[in-house]
Amino acid sequence: MDKLRAMQTFVAIVECGSLTAAARVLTSSLPAVVRTLATLEEALGVRLLNRTTRRISLTDEGRDYLESCRQILGAIDEAEQRLSDRQDEASGRLVVTASVLFGQMYVAPAVTRFLQAHPKVQCRLVLLDRVANLIEEGIDVGIRIGPLDDSSLIARRVGEIHRIVAASPDYLSRYPAPQHPGDLAHANCIRFTGNGRTTWLFQDQGRPLSVPVSGSLECNHGLPAVEACIAGLGIGQFLSYQITGHLAAGRLVPLLPAFQLPPLPVHIVYPHAGLLPHRTRLFIQWMKQALAG
Repeated sequence: MDKLRAMQTFVAIVECGSLTAAARVLTSSLPAVVRTLATLEEALGVRLLNRTTRRISLTDEGRDYLESCRQILGAIDEAEQRLSDRQDEASGRLVVTASVLFGQMYVAPAVTRFLQAHPKVQCRLVLLDRVANLIEEGIDVGIRIGPLDDSSLIARRVGEIHRIVAASPDYLSRYPAPQHPGDLAHANCIRFTGNGRTTWLFQDQGRPLSVPVSGSLECNHGLPAVEACIAGLGIGQFLSYQITGHLAAGRLVPLLPAFQLPPLPVHIVYPHAGLLPHRTRLFIQWMKQALAG
């Protein structure tokens, strides 16, 4: 059995959603795809897919093996592509998405530098405070903060971000600093509604704690909430990248550090490990370095 070909077949079945569609993409016959999958499962000694007349679904073993296959095939394709890319200049259209404020602060400057280095590439940058479906919306690369729900995407972790509760020195000169998250029930809390939550999240001695908050201002974008907090209107809960400079300058003061949740991961995500255009491959590597720094 050609193990690499079998891995490619298995990944194609999952990504295409059926054996028939995979056979079409692989320019193979349906019986050949069925035989390859059966031989692979027999060699591994596990069932990778549950198959009915209407649909297929991954088993737990299949889900683990899928991730391994993608990494192996992606590494092989990347090694081969690097050799051919040395003589090629990146060109074409690239679509990138990120959340609004993180995109403005970190992604957009990196995109600008990338386009300066690769003048034949055109980029459409889509900043959204919602999770875009990369495949359905025709997006090549996404920058995601937080846990990933879509297991069909290829993800590369490039950093982490903390949630931080903060207030201005002016606010804290007029009102007592909270000593426990429950004290926020009596504070004027500036709320960011872009994530759809009406509570703030903490942990208390390792146990998750959700605290309902209220206040005189709610915003669907992060920047106005940060500015209102700096002005002394109330207390805000932000992601660390949104207020790092303000903390360093003393415009904001961190609160309740003992109740802070574990950090949120930052990932670069894209739909497929193999057969990436040269421009996309270069951009992913560029963003890895830009965000890791």
